[in-house]
Amino acid sequence: MSDIQERLQILLDYWIKHNQEHEQEFREWADKGASLSGGVGRQLQEAAAKMADATNCLEKAREALT
Repeated sequence: MSDIQERLQILLDYWIKHNQEHEQEFREWADKGASLSGGVGRQLQEAAAKMADATNCLEKAREALT
């Protein structure tokens, strides 16, 4: 494995974990904000779903490294 591959492996592992943490936090706050006007909860749920999509892309990139 090259230096770039090794570095990407480390970064991808970090980014995936980091995204998962943010996704969970968005979902928690979406629940808390669901009663607020303006669709705050809905928008946070959408952000969480998009974060999950981004995480999926990162996981595929990590798989492509091996």
